[in-house]
Amino acid sequence: MPITRVIYQILFLFLLPSGVLAQTTTHSLYVTDTSKTESEVMRHSFYTGAGYGSNMIYLGSTISQNQPYGYANLTYGYKNQFYASASAVHLSGLDPFLSFYIGALNYSHAFNSWFDLAAGVYRYQVPSSLTDTLFSNFTYADLTLGFDWKLLYSKLTVGGLFSEENQTYFQFRNSRYFQTPEFFKGKANISFDPYANLLFGTLTEVETSTETSVVASSPGRKWRKYNTSQGTTTSISTSKKFGIMEIDFGLPIDFNTDFMTIEAEVNYVIPLFNDPLYKSPKGLVFMLSGFFRIF
Repeated sequence: MPITRVIYQILFLFLLPSGVLAQTTTHSLYVTDTSKTESEVMRHSFYTGAGYGSNMIYLGSTISQNQPYGYANLTYGYKNQFYASASAVHLSGLDPFLSFYIGALNYSHAFNSWFDLAAGVYRYQVPSSLTDTLFSNFTYADLTLGFDWKLLYSKLTVGGLFSEENQTYFQFRNSRYFQTPEFFKGKANISFDPYANLLFGTLTEVETSTETSVVASSPGRKWRKYNTSQGTTTSISTSKKFGIMEIDFGLPIDFNTDFMTIEAEVNYVIPLFNDPLYKSPKGLVFMLSGFFRIF
């Protein structure tokens, strides 16, 4: 099992599209390898990484404003179970150069060969000059239960968003991890992890004199009334409900060694709401990333 794969998955708890809260493969790649004794597990580890994506979609909304993004990351790990991570994200065409920052604390534990648990807290911090353009600062926390059925790996995640408008989210994900035989004298392999993900959250049905829209509260953005083309506020009525927000499918392909993971992923997003202000992107999203173990 490539050690860098563990931390690579931890980072993508908060960077991969569609609000996929944990882009893991099987539970054995996500938590400590239980076949190792405590003395065999590296007590301290340190990683660095960088990547590029065509659009950052989080919890059903684009937080990069439909722009490509690049990021750099540093992560500290303790006994392959606890991780503290910090990332800086750049969006082209925006000043300052670093558009926002992400901090995360993650913990994971495997109880046996078929059940594991993970928890995380994530902070998104935006310079004051970009809060109107992008989003306001917010915190997200989640709890994930993982079940390995051998043929499928299923995850149930419950998360809470703490911002100007607090929100609760629920996700259900199924994936199937497999890899090629090792090559380069047993030092490398290529792995695949196709998945399907359902995202549930609070939706608001907005009725006006001319149309009805189903909208979702975007992370860090307070829901507000929208205007007609004449610039006058339309009379509206609203009602809230908890329902499915988005379906997405993805195929990550990884090149793994014991000190490095390079991943390319294509993800297809199907939004199930039609917010006229903060549209959830529909279609393909592409990402390319690399992670390296320093020690």
